[in-house]
Amino acid sequence: MAVIEVSPKPAHELSLPDSDVSDGFGAYVHIPFCRVRCGYCDFNTYTNTDFGSGASVGDYHESLMREIEISARYLTEHENGAGLTSVFFGGGTPTMLNASQLVAVLDRLREQFGVVDDAEITTEANPETVDRQALQILKDGGFNRVSFGMQSAVPHVLATLERQHSPGQVTKVAQWAREVGLEYSVDLIYGAPGESLADWQRSLDAAIALEPGHISAYGLTIEPGTAMGRQVRRGELPDTDPDEQAAKYEIAEAMLTGAGYSWYEVSNWAKPGKHSRHNMAYWRNTNWWGYGPGAHSHINGTRFWNVKHPGAYAQHLLAGNLPIADVEHLTDTEQREEAIMLGVRLAEGIAIPDGTQPRVIAGLIADELVDPAAALSGRIVLTLRGRLLADTVIRALW
Repeated sequence: MAVIEVSPKPAHELSLPDSDVSDGFGAYVHIPFCRVRCGYCDFNTYTNTDFGSGASVGDYHESLMREIEISARYLTEHENGAGLTSVFFGGGTPTMLNASQLVAVLDRLREQFGVVDDAEITTEANPETVDRQALQILKDGGFNRVSFGMQSAVPHVLATLERQHSPGQVTKVAQWAREVGLEYSVDLIYGAPGESLADWQRSLDAAIALEPGHISAYGLTIEPGTAMGRQVRRGELPDTDPDEQAAKYEIAEAMLTGAGYSWYEVSNWAKPGKHSRHNMAYWRNTNWWGYGPGAHSHINGTRFWNVKHPGAYAQHLLAGNLPIADVEHLTDTEQREEAIMLGVRLAEGIAIPDGTQPRVIAGLIADELVDPAAALSGRIVLTLRGRLLADTVIRALW
């Protein structure tokens, strides 16, 4: 495939009014490559694996390491600062890079910032892109958790989602993860066109049988600009049905709870002590730096994000600049709204925001969206119905 040359505009200058991360922060590392771009995907991913120097599968990790080194100049860690509390490699498909490359990037993070002793260090992996040896290299290199993109256990649903693995491959990779000593999670998607309630129950049964510590279940959203969105627009596939999505969520809650999992965020369930700490950093709106094309960051009320194209990303770094597309300094009102939007999705809920009128809380209780006992004690905690209508709760609190 031909290399795409990109002449990037000058990178946006980064200004951090508060650069103090001495309490610790997370790192997200974006790997933009995929073997196949799934029809429902609207992430910043590419099946082309060669966009020029520093932006190909063979040397992309070198660009990440350059970005890590440059980012360290912008952050303040006081003596005996905490360092990195979590690291998450996502994508795309991180395991399109070989395991040694991923370990090299983790090593550079460790060298620049330090990693706390009990840090959670995760990579996503498509089941068809790893073997036992790769998982062993990851484990030996400091990774302690892997998140497998299972999505479904039903062949016709996997085909609709354009996933490349067979259901049996997920069983193999879970067994390998256990053997090498990695914690593992599985991701599921419900609501694919043609998926019946029985299909969804079958996928949940299969996921539970793998005995992961953590299960994510996401309702499919068909975005207009995706291949699947175009199929829906042409009438080749049906759009998602909100009532059916709600029924499938309720099935997930019943089956996962019955198997010993507890929800800790609207789309995430875990066994005791197995929740994703990196996920929690997002939902609590703490600090993280995102590395890679299109990655977003948040440092003490300042948000910024990188240019999306891998070629432009690499060229900025080769020139010695951060590849930042834009920066946003959040106002107090925006920070308040984000805290509500993110925190209300957690099982722990949030304190009732200052200035919320009693009639608003009374209305949420009357509509069975929030737990009455929690509200009386000053907290907003979603009921099962509230989880299905979380956006309604958020808008009411804003």
